[in-house]
This record gives sequence, structure tokens and C-alpha cells, in this order.
Amino acid sequence: MPIQSIELCAGAGGQALGLELAGIDHVALVDNDAPACTTLRLNRPHWTVREADLTVFSATEWRGVDLVTGGLPCPPYSIAGKQLGPADDRDLFGHGLRIMDEVRPRGAIIENVKGILDPRFEQVRENIRQGLKRLGFWCDWRLLNAADYGVPQLRPRVVFVALAAEAAEHFRWPTPHPSSPPTVGACLLDLMAANGWEGAAAWADQADDIAPTLVGGSKKHGGPDLGPTRARAAWAVLGVNGKSLALEAPEPGFDGMPRLTVRMAARLQGFPDDWQFSGRKTAAYRQVGNAFPPPVACAVGRQVRAALEAAARGKGRPAAGSARPNRALVTVVGHGR
Repeated sequence: MPIQSIELCAGAGGQALGLELAGIDHVALVDNDAPACTTLRLNRPHWTVREADLTVFSATEWRGVDLVTGGLPCPPYSIAGKQLGPADDRDLFGHGLRIMDEVRPRGAIIENVKGILDPRFEQVRENIRQGLKRLGFWCDWRLLNAADYGVPQLRPRVVFVALAAEAAEHFRWPTPHPSSPPTVGACLLDLMAANGWEGAAAWADQADDIAPTLVGGSKKHGGPDLGPTRARAAWAVLGVNGKSLALEAPEPGFDGMPRLTVRMAARLQGFPDDWQFSGRKTAAYRQVGNAFPPPVACAVGRQVRAALEAAARGKGRPAAGSARPNRALVTVVGHGR
């Protein structure tokens, strides 16, 4: 039988695509952002997409689905914001636990920003741990960097995996790729040269490192740029003008630092080139910049799928040499992710 999930705050579908590549099917995807929902429907017309506010959304019709996946809004915990945590009206942790209770899945895969591990949020994590423990879940978390899984970007993210005890016995975190990811220049050379810019090859030669973290911003803050001053300075070292995004690649005769297009940013996130993004430049880039890179989601999804399948075959007998996860933590990540 296939492993199935309900994806919360699905955004542009970065995690959903990665899980699909890992062999996990989606029974429903939920987000409150209209352009993101259109993006999902454009790329996967057969997916059931619900445009809904998670605070009033009920998942009872999907009770018994294998996985709850996705992410709650990251701004309440991002160091780029005020880190208000539960005091931020975008914090949806409580609703994530409610939906876990409604669905009663066999597990969950949730992504959030590194800031969620800040000591100031210890009580938040403990409250979630206790809530999941009452629902019967073991859980573990790991700080993963997208660059370790082939994505040409420095993007540390916390991934939470919650599993029923019999599956937790079989779970192992994915192993990072043995080779380094491509540089920004190698990754984007063909896109930079697409309109005949003569300087594309020279630009690619000096863009010889991976990208800094793409910053998509939120509906309250952020626009079609590559982030605050420090982020723009890091992009400038790679020869990229981070003050705004371009609609097209540089034309012949262009002089100066080129800007990224939405398509270029999407490739740096690990999206395939045929993945379409709905909305104008700001809305499209926000979807890209806030996405969970599909290759990372795929790597984690394969391990979760293997654990669930092993539990089904072995009826809870632990795999040789495996260890029970030592934490019970989960979160359900943000709108527009």
C-alpha cells in the first residue's frame, strides 16, 4: 500500500515535490496563499488543493492518513524577525497539534528555521513534546543543511520527524552526499547566458561558491530582493546584485552585476526547471524563497518511508543496530512555505 500524507502550509510545493520523489503520495495539500495554491494546481492538477486558513481548517476527513507533513510559519522564530514565538499571531503550533490529533497519522515530517532551537523557545518545544507524547509519538530532530544534499545554497533548517514507536525503532537520518554541491556559477551559467549575454561565462567563473540563504520574506515584510544588507553583501561577492530580481536574463552588452530571475532562484532551491510559479514577481519569489528544498525533503522522506514500511513488515521489531529517537518534538510549518 502507498504511504500517503496531508501537507499543511504547502506553499509552492517544495516539500510536497520532494516527498513525491521519495514515493509518498498526497491526499491533500493546504495553504492560505492564493498564488501558492495556483502554483500547486498548475504543476500537479491531480492533487487535491485546499485554500484555507489553518486556524479554522479541520482535517477530520483524512483521519488515518499515514503522515502529516509541511511547516508552520517561520517568522515567529526567525532571527531575521523579532522572534516573538507564541506571541506572534502567525504562530500555529497549537493548531498543528490539533490537526495531528484529528488525523492520528503514523508520523510527521516538519521543517522550520534554525531559530526554533534558540534557548528562549525551550518551553515551546517542551509543550509540543508533551502534546505529542500524549498522542503516542516518539520524535527526533536534526539541523540539516541543504548544501549537504546537493542544493547549491547555504540553507540550515531544522527538520522534525515524529513517528509511532514501532516505526521510530527503524528510523535513521539521511546520510549527506559525499560530494560538494555545484557553485552558483556552474548552476546558473546556462540561464545567465540564455539571452546572449557575452559576460555570462566570465561571471560564472567568479561565482565560485554556493549561494547564501535565499530569503523570501513574509506577507508583512519582504519584497522581490535577496534579503537585508548582510545577505546582499554576500551575493555581491558572487557577482550578483541582490537589491531586486530581474524579469529576464541579461541582454547582449549588459555591463555590471546581473540580478537573479525567479527561475534562477528556484533552481538554487532545488526545483526542476519545469516547475511553474504563479503570481507576479514578488508573489512568485516569496514562494521560492520560503520553500523547503525538494532534494532535502526527498532524502528525509525516503528514510521515513523506509521506517514505516519496516514497521509494517516487522510489526515493530527493531532493526539491528537501530536506536529509539530520544525526543518527542514536532511542529507544522508556516503559511506560504
